[in-house]
Amino acid sequence: MSPATVFNIHLLLGYVPWLLCFGAYFWPKLKAMDRIEAQRAIATLHSFRFFGLVFIIPGVVGPNLPAGFAEFAAYGDFATGLLAMLALLTVRMRPFFWLFVVAYNVVGAADILIDYYHGTMLDLPALSGQLAGTYWIPIIYVPLLMITHVAALYLLVRPQSKVASKLAGAVAISQIGSD
Repeated sequence: MSPATVFNIHLLLGYVPWLLCFGAYFWPKLKAMDRIEAQRAIATLHSFRFFGLVFIIPGVVGPNLPAGFAEFAAYGDFATGLLAMLALLTVRMRPFFWLFVVAYNVVGAADILIDYYHGTMLDLPALSGQLAGTYWIPIIYVPLLMITHVAALYLLVRPQSKVASKLAGAVAISQIGSD
C-alpha cells in the first residue's frame, strides 16, 4: 500500500472511533448541560489549538512539507486557539463570550476545511511522511476538533429546553447573589 493510501485510510478512519466515543460519552453530557457550560467545555479543548504552530517548526516536520499547507494550518490553529481562550476568559461578559464562541467555531471549522482543501490540492497524502512527528495531528486530533465544532455550532442554534433554561436562570441568579 502506498503512503498516500495509508494516510487517506488513517484520515477517514480517524473519525470513526471519535464519532463512536463522542456519541456514547460526550454528546449526551453536552446536551444535558447548561449551554454556557457545554460551550466552555468545548472551548477548553480548542484552546489547545496553539499547538498547530508546530507545523512551521523546522526539524519537527520534514523540509518538503508544502508551506502552502503548513503556514495556513499553523496560523489557522493559532487563531482558533486564541479565540477559544478569549471565550473562556470572557465567560462572565456574556455578549463577548458568545461572540468569541461563534468566532472560534467559525474560524476553526473553516481552518480545518481549508486545510483539507489545501492538503488535497498540494497532494499532502503523497507527502504525508513530511508531517513527521506531527502525523498524528490530522489523523487523531483533527477529527475530534471537527466533530466538536459541529457539536458547538449545533448547540448554538438549538433551542434550549425549558428545564435547562430554568436551571440556567437559577444558576445565574445564584451567581449574582454571590458576586
